[in-house]
Amino acid sequence: MSPASPATGPVHEALAGLPLVDHHCHGVVTADPDAERFESLITEGAAWPDSGISPFDTPVGVAIRRHCAPVLDLPRHAPAAEYLARRVELGWHEVNRRFVTAAGTGVFCVDTGYAPDRITTPTELAAAAGDAVAYEVVRLESVAEGLAAEGVEPGEYATAFRAAVRDTVERRGAVAVKSVAAYRTGFDLDPNRPSDADVTAAAARWLGPGGTDGRRTDGSGTGGRGTDGRGTGGRAPERRPRLDDPVLVRHLLWTAADLGLPLQLHVGFGDSDIRMHQVDPTRLTDWLHRTSGTVPVLLLHCWPYQRQAAYLAAVFEQVYLDVGLTLHHVGPARARAVLEEALEITPFRKLLHSSDAYGAAEFFHLGALAFRRGLADLLQSRVDSDELSLPDALRIATWTGRDNAYRVYGLPRDGLA
Repeated sequence: MSPASPATGPVHEALAGLPLVDHHCHGVVTADPDAERFESLITEGAAWPDSGISPFDTPVGVAIRRHCAPVLDLPRHAPAAEYLARRVELGWHEVNRRFVTAAGTGVFCVDTGYAPDRITTPTELAAAAGDAVAYEVVRLESVAEGLAAEGVEPGEYATAFRAAVRDTVERRGAVAVKSVAAYRTGFDLDPNRPSDADVTAAAARWLGPGGTDGRRTDGSGTGGRGTDGRGTGGRAPERRPRLDDPVLVRHLLWTAADLGLPLQLHVGFGDSDIRMHQVDPTRLTDWLHRTSGTVPVLLLHCWPYQRQAAYLAAVFEQVYLDVGLTLHHVGPARARAVLEEALEITPFRKLLHSSDAYGAAEFFHLGALAFRRGLADLLQSRVDSDELSLPDALRIATWTGRDNAYRVYGLPRDGLA
């Protein structure tokens, strides 16, 4: 076997042919980004154009040049300049089509609450993949910030927010809601439901003069997907107050618990707005006790807390996890190691696949590739050492890549085996 050839086996073959459910992702850009913009899209930090440090000289940058270059008809490890030139030569529409199709994804659950660029809608994303389906995930902070921008009175905020969330979910046919509380407050929150009086007082602080500490969700900050701060892609920024009041974040999470839909929570790795020591998911333990029996809670990405997330999935019926964003950043070379830690104690019906792709279509392909290869390597090695039967390994592969998401989100299963 040549060094460039991946390991093969029955589990690899099964996962290679499995149409995935990407249970958390975003749209991709509908323009040809220049070099600096593309580099900003492939890092959770920022592009530092005058530093001599390029995001291409990172694990994710190397993985793009190794695994994405061939999709653009380039040799493996093509230099960054050649890679970027080829992207422009093909044009964004063809680039998006190639990478989204290469992922082999049949269903996308798309978070539409983060859009500093002009990006594809869920329908456009599904069309780029060919024979695929897309569903929407509503970001709760975006609903709250939109409500504030419309001029809601503090005394009406609690009732108006609940109504706005339900209306948004119904109008969009959403299958889940999501919170970026990790970016805004961290998880060191009072686990109890706030009273309407508490919410009114907090809303008055938030909506009053200076209540947002001058921070807006308009692309003017330095953060990423929690702050909408990756730049505005040439569009005039929309001025919205940033929801970062702990009482209002608690109200948001409890509203989600009442809604009946799965709740996605960003955990761990993210941009510089994250305070990593405050986003260990075990800090949510008391809240999870109080919301037991309400809605599924899906912990997204999780690095470096994949073991803590696994613990929560092992002891709370409603908790699920993925390591989505992590896998394309560590690349196929380290995907197995991350998945091994995530699966040490996680019930096999609790792990899902996601790419968390945003902006750069490469992340759909790279995330799927890293997931398929990493999980297949892990499961096949356990079959080979007789720690796992082949039927069990194939069942776990199908559960993780597809069926767990169908079950937790209640997706239509027409045509599934």
